[in-house]
Amino acid sequence: MKLNIIPVKWSEEGVLMLDQRLLPAEEKWLTLKTYNDVAAGIKDMVVRGAPAIGVSAAYGVALGAKNFVGTSVADLEDEIDYVCEVLGATRPTAVNLFWAIDRIKRTFRAAKDEGKTVSEIKEALLTDAKAIHEEDIESQRLIAQFGGELLEDNSTILTHCNAGALATGGVWGTALGVVRGAVDQGKNVSVIADETRPYLQGARLTAWELLQDDIPVTLITDNMSGHLMKKGRVQAVVVGSDRIAANGDVANKIGTYMVAVLARQHGIPFYVAAPLSTVDMNSPTGDDIPIEERDPREITHVREMRLAPEGINVSNYAFDVTPNELVSAIITEKGVARAPFSESLRRQFEE
Repeated sequence: MKLNIIPVKWSEEGVLMLDQRLLPAEEKWLTLKTYNDVAAGIKDMVVRGAPAIGVSAAYGVALGAKNFVGTSVADLEDEIDYVCEVLGATRPTAVNLFWAIDRIKRTFRAAKDEGKTVSEIKEALLTDAKAIHEEDIESQRLIAQFGGELLEDNSTILTHCNAGALATGGVWGTALGVVRGAVDQGKNVSVIADETRPYLQGARLTAWELLQDDIPVTLITDNMSGHLMKKGRVQAVVVGSDRIAANGDVANKIGTYMVAVLARQHGIPFYVAAPLSTVDMNSPTGDDIPIEERDPREITHVREMRLAPEGINVSNYAFDVTPNELVSAIITEKGVARAPFSESLRRQFEE
């Protein structure tokens, strides 16, 4: 691999984020000096992708603790609770956000129970946030290994949205990690990337990542994938996920459900790549997953240019849910889970 980008990093000055809103035209790093800045970065999609959001939230809590000026552990606990509340209100669908926040809270409680001082607790929170980041990158490496084995040599993979290094803690990615894993295994693979309206993550981010890695990629409009499947130009679909229910229903970027239906119609395997932190065992089915709705302006405008008439009603759901019967396999850092997912995913948690 050539690309070794880390979209979010910790520094003594604050949390560093690569502003993904500007890619591919401009590579600009922002230094976020408060937890409110981190929350805004998540909400405004400076950083996006469930694993990357989780890492960012962990760093956001650590930053909130770092900036705390009191000496009371009880007061620090109140501050951490509030910081977690602010960060938790940013992106409701991405379960990695809440997973990371819950883990950091457990780290705080453990340090408190051990009688650690405020400064020691601050250090413990930062250490755990860095561990979450490192573990995410290792999870991607394993997902790439397991997923790469599923792809055939001389095949073309369709992706939807961006589930690459930019959507994670960095380096591999989830769906694009599977592609990179196949390449590392010596396979000749290429990618067809849906543009992914309205935010164009495929056109702007997936295409940019793959070009950096010299992996052949063809960009298409979202409404073109069925035509290419019918022509035999797609051998597999690989996507990421923002939340996976206990039964294997998959929430991912809006439009994923349509791609899955088309893949089933044409006998094409539909794979989902995500770390176990994306699996929400507290959501029995996809019906329990909250679906974020975003600013109508994302649909009516491109940058500052209005495309739609004034006064038009707009629906801008950011995600949809693909039922588990359309999913061929879910690839995690523990291996490849297949139906019935309620059993195979639970086994992975128990391993």
